[in-house]
Amino acid sequence: MCDYTYHRLMLFSTPPLAAYGPALAELADLQSRLGAQVSQATPWVGRLRRQARAATARSSVAIEGFSVSQKEAEAIVKGQTVAAGQDQRAFAGYALAMQHVAVLAEDPTFGWSQRLLLDLHFETCSSDPKGKPGLLRTGPIYVTAPGGGVAYRGPSADELPELLASLVAELEAASDDALVVVRAAMAHLNLVSIHPFNDGNGRLSRIIQSLLLARAGVLSPEFGSIEEYLARDTLRYYEVLREVQGGSYQPERSAEPWVAFCIEAHLVQARERISTLNRAADRWAVLEELVAARGWPERLAIALEQSLFGGVDRASYTEEADVSPATASADLRRLVDAGFLEAKGKGRKTRYLAAASLSGLVGPR
Repeated sequence: MCDYTYHRLMLFSTPPLAAYGPALAELADLQSRLGAQVSQATPWVGRLRRQARAATARSSVAIEGFSVSQKEAEAIVKGQTVAAGQDQRAFAGYALAMQHVAVLAEDPTFGWSQRLLLDLHFETCSSDPKGKPGLLRTGPIYVTAPGGGVAYRGPSADELPELLASLVAELEAASDDALVVVRAAMAHLNLVSIHPFNDGNGRLSRIIQSLLLARAGVLSPEFGSIEEYLARDTLRYYEVLREVQGGSYQPERSAEPWVAFCIEAHLVQARERISTLNRAADRWAVLEELVAARGWPERLAIALEQSLFGGVDRASYTEEADVSPATASADLRRLVDAGFLEAKGKGRKTRYLAAASLSGLVGPR
């Protein structure tokens, strides 16, 4: 038996899924509904897509201790600010890799390869050259437990090429897309357990999970990922990994707790996304009615919507509504005079926030 065949057996195996049939069927239905909603050309989906993209990257880096506010995250994603500090640069690297994922999801020439894993790792971790982004580790690797000591010990460095070859072969293998959520979960588990890099293994594993889902056409990366769920319950995320891994690279152990955890995460995340989209549709209906009742141009609903989420300025409204700066200024003044917006700051730095009268109309966001 050749070494390659031997190592093909040295990945975690997908556990029996019969018990998860109902949950997977529910998830498929939720994802189908979610996909239908985000594919509609509605005025609010673009903003929600940007928010989700920022929240996904922000959540993933937060799991590893990098703190970036949602406002900072959205500004970096939109190119409105330069990532300065270490936390912001870590976020920007992850956001760039996820941008790459979105492109790869639509690439007709796409193919899995070790080179792809290295390139995505380089993008993700380029903010910290000490971690040798884009290069496999050459020595042992240990994950430290929260209270000290070793929580996990990865396989030896000389095993990495063949283990990664096995992983790439697994990723390339044809499989039923109805089970893509499970395949993506297993890819995450196998990559983070191989732990091929000095740093950023968790981030890259989450990126590969999202890429596999996006390639299968389940959902766009920002709506199909589970990073926000993982960031909210990081302790359990690590606990389940430790339970499955058993402290060292033991791929013969059962991956069932991990698969169950990921299915649960996808269910919660999909329900939350659908709820967010439904609230956005209800909110937009209120704004359209408000604008129509006063005989204003329909575009003013865009300014009102923007004001509810961190405020609107002339530049962002000009871009979103596709109007001239002069028209944008006139529209914003009209909304201030009507008591729906409050102006903060002066000149080009003026930002318009939703007044209490507007917030009261649309309710919780």
